[in-house]
Amino acid sequence: MPYIPFPDHWPVFPDKDQIGDWLEAYTLVMELVYWASTECKSARFDPVEQKWEVVVNREGEEMVLHPKQLVLATGMSAIPNVPVIPGAQNFRGTQCHSSQHKGGQEWTGKHCVVIGSNNSAHDICAELWDSRAAQVTMIQRSSTHVLRSQTMLATDPSPFREGSKYSIQDADLLSASTPYRIMHRFLIELCNRVAEMDAGFYEDLEGVGFMHDFGDDGSGPLVKHYRWGSGYYIDVDALDLVIKGEIMLKSNVTVKELKERSVVLSDGTEVEADLVVYATGYGSMNGWAAKLISQEVADKVG
Repeated sequence: MPYIPFPDHWPVFPDKDQIGDWLEAYTLVMELVYWASTECKSARFDPVEQKWEVVVNREGEEMVLHPKQLVLATGMSAIPNVPVIPGAQNFRGTQCHSSQHKGGQEWTGKHCVVIGSNNSAHDICAELWDSRAAQVTMIQRSSTHVLRSQTMLATDPSPFREGSKYSIQDADLLSASTPYRIMHRFLIELCNRVAEMDAGFYEDLEGVGFMHDFGDDGSGPLVKHYRWGSGYYIDVDALDLVIKGEIMLKSNVTVKELKERSVVLSDGTEVEADLVVYATGYGSMNGWAAKLISQEVADKVG
């Protein structure tokens, strides 16, 4: 973070509570004006006054702000993609997008279906299994690139890696100065090496029917992230559960319909379900601009 680096003793992957506490402490130390529990409802620019009119709801109270600048720091994940599935209105269990999933504690002993096979899908499946759901089934509709986290750390050429000779500031500069058009060229050879290192792992995945790839041109997850924002999973052991059959896998299928207590797949399989989680990703990043301001502004932002 600007002016205050993360503690040197922190792990490579801090957990959510560490990051949350850090951000809260950062706002206090840097004396930032920070409003929690506040939702932006809409915004429009007044060309006469040369100011924005921003409507927010702060802890239940609606307020109108008039800033001269408006920054949409809404992140990569925009409006959730929720597929329209025949029969969804008849399903008597719980349906939610992955962004609304609150955890697996209440699903002990229940049958759970997760539609999707990227990062969120794997994490939710593993957490549901750990919460002792009666059965967890992952629906894989298309191919996913997977990379084991330990392999990623062992082969990572990034200037951000642990032990790098570069400071965070220099690493940022190096990363930002690499043109996207040629970035994939540096990563194809690395992905070929990963495929050789973890050949047994990928064979085990194929053995249970898991569809995997290394990207359109074999350049791996980073380029997939930049191009599509999805299509990959950094494995932190959820796939071991898939390989062992602890997490059930139905691959190369789509969802045909929902019944009152089951999910019917395109191959005719019917999977019992008390919970259906749509780990189906998000729309374009400019979706928030369209929702909060206008489609015209979203198109200009790109």
